[in-house]
Amino acid sequence: MDIPRIFNITESAHRIHNPITPEKLATLGAALRLESGARVLDLGSGSGEMLCTWACDHGVTGVGIDMSPLFTEQAKRRAVELGVADQVMFIHGDAAGYVSDEKTDVAACVGATWIGGGVVGTIELLARSLRPGGIILIGEPYWRQVPPTEDVAKGCLAHSISDFFVLPELLSSFGHLGYDVVEMVLADQDGWDRYEAAKWLTMRRWLEANPDDEFAKEVRAQLTSEPERYAAYTREYLGWGVFALMPR
Repeated sequence: MDIPRIFNITESAHRIHNPITPEKLATLGAALRLESGARVLDLGSGSGEMLCTWACDHGVTGVGIDMSPLFTEQAKRRAVELGVADQVMFIHGDAAGYVSDEKTDVAACVGATWIGGGVVGTIELLARSLRPGGIILIGEPYWRQVPPTEDVAKGCLAHSISDFFVLPELLSSFGHLGYDVVEMVLADQDGWDRYEAAKWLTMRRWLEANPDDEFAKEVRAQLTSEPERYAAYTREYLGWGVFALMPR
């Protein structure tokens, strides 16, 4: 079980696999008013930065599940590095359908809502692990400005304009599902740069180390095209944020 190889290559040096900076991740943890001992479930936990830093800063405990063996091992090493390996556990597995045996204070899926087949299904899944009065965290893109054409939307790696809402519509959609939006932390273009541009050096170093790999042609093509595509499309049109929800 693994994610597509291209992501294991391009994001192998990432600690955060979303367009959010460490500073904003810390802001989110503080904004949630996390108490020591609070239990957090993180579906699609990546390299574990959210759980590990919140365990260090706020004393939370928790479990993260991710399909990438590489990212899961990085998460475990990060927990040891920060001295929180006794507070957090990382599982290599499929987070789709995962429900915690113990109800959690925070149930999160930050940037991986494909796990539940989209936002609606992911919220329904997370709610099954949530204690009364707990908080759901959803990380999701939105349009900073609506693309003028479907081709521009595809340049942002969306299938169509209808894939995402603009921010007010996204917030309204949570209300229609029966949730109050109680906090949000939005990425900015610097966060996007750190997420996307950091891939380029990783790809270049990988190509230098693996010139004869059968996957090198695909990595070379992506390195050649990505800087221009990102600057022309994603950076200008696509926003991203983490939204804290509580059932009404």
